[in-house]
Amino acid sequence: MSSPSLPVPDLTTERLVLRSWTPAEADAVVGGVRLPHWAEDFPADGDQVIAGLLGERPEWLSRHGHRLVVERDSGLVVGSIGLFWPPNDGVVEIGYGVVPSRRGRGYATEATRALADFAFTAPGVRVVRAEVELSNPASVRVLEKAGFRPLDVAVGQGTARYGIVR
Repeated sequence: MSSPSLPVPDLTTERLVLRSWTPAEADAVVGGVRLPHWAEDFPADGDQVIAGLLGERPEWLSRHGHRLVVERDSGLVVGSIGLFWPPNDGVVEIGYGVVPSRRGRGYATEATRALADFAFTAPGVRVVRAEVELSNPASVRVLEKAGFRPLDVAVGQGTARYGIVR
């Protein structure tokens, strides 16, 4: 897997650091190798999917791509979050996940708010949106607390789109 050509800045919040995946981390996830700086339940299924796609989608390792969610206090990777780059007609999709051992602490909301704000620093981005399963009320709450509002209800079977428009 190739590295991005320009350095990707970390995004630091009150309790988290959102930093780019390294090729070694993606390879470890794909290969089923555990690294010592991961929470005991990282990677989750969604992290495995993203890691598997990073080699095919190098733009996801760019400045506005996918990142690992790192707890500042422990230094452990506790999830991942990313923008599905590039935007389409000014709209970029965001996806996120926090491992079960760290859920309920507001990490997903904190990370989502930070990455959505950062997305608007890219030229031409006017909407950050997420598709959410309505059967997952915790994920709906994450988006609402991060400032997202419903855009389309029932886009698919039991899903809705939430977004922030600037």
